[in-house]
Amino acid sequence: MRGMRNHDPPPAAVSLPERRTSVHRSAPCFQRPPSTRTAQGAIRRVGVEIEFLGISARTAAQALARAFGGTCVEEDPHAFHVPDTAIGRLSVELDVRHAHPRRAAAVQRVRLNPAVAAWLGTALEGVVPRELITAPLPFDELHRVDDAVRALRDAGARGAGTTWLGSLGLHFNIDPPSLDADTITAVLKAFLIRNARLRYGTTGQGLAPAFLPAPYPDDYVRRVVAPDYWPDLPTLAEDYLAANPTRNRDLDLLPLFLHLFPARVRAALPHEKIGSRAVFHYRLPQAHVSDPAWSIAGAWNGWAGVEALAADRDELVRLWRSLRERAA
Repeated sequence: MRGMRNHDPPPAAVSLPERRTSVHRSAPCFQRPPSTRTAQGAIRRVGVEIEFLGISARTAAQALARAFGGTCVEEDPHAFHVPDTAIGRLSVELDVRHAHPRRAAAVQRVRLNPAVAAWLGTALEGVVPRELITAPLPFDELHRVDDAVRALRDAGARGAGTTWLGSLGLHFNIDPPSLDADTITAVLKAFLIRNARLRYGTTGQGLAPAFLPAPYPDDYVRRVVAPDYWPDLPTLAEDYLAANPTRNRDLDLLPLFLHLFPARVRAALPHEKIGSRAVFHYRLPQAHVSDPAWSIAGAWNGWAGVEALAADRDELVRLWRSLRERAA
């Protein structure tokens, strides 16, 4: 059967408890996608990346170690890891690759020595975000990321969606339910159909276009959402690379295709900063670490809706027809 495989019952909302406060506030509701396990039966997981300002990577990692246990390990002066917390491995780093000289530099044309890299990172701390990176978590544990954000905010982290240089991003790295061509294509179709609602809804509201990921080319969108577009994996990757030779897309499939076809992707993008990961890399433009009421639940639920649509072949066709009629 084409499309996503339903390994579980239909999506259900899961209400998760918050810490007690003096003011009553309902707990964020994290929805489950239709499939919570992979085709091999493993529990699907999602890693989260959240950008913020206000405190150093060292201070942030120390705050996380105090809140969740664990030992703070320095990779370099601007990258720290807490590998043994109650919610798994947490990392915090300055979001500049040249500030981290110990990492593999296969795609870096310039590599700085440690002293210069440390100086560069310090010079850029006032304008370049730090990034919290979580280990992959089961869907039912995503509320723990809100707890980590709270710990960072209590330590002085801040962020209100944007800076004068750009946005403060929120990214999800989501295990696919399967790596077969039909599943990936179905998710891509559903995302392209829902993308306008997602990018101009609450996650991107009020943002200048320059702060949003670049839109997918119209011709590519029309080709992919058409009911007869069900390519094999190599063709899907080739079509994507030809139309989207950049990480700057709301749903960035380059990490997934680098995992599947490393030589092909590196031949097309030899210097692009891409990590090989078998995930859907969903990039949202705004994280609001300063806001005590902010939760990652709203953004996550948008993705859960994409997967629900991907699992419904009839609805994909109906929405395609609706889009075609409006464009006529």
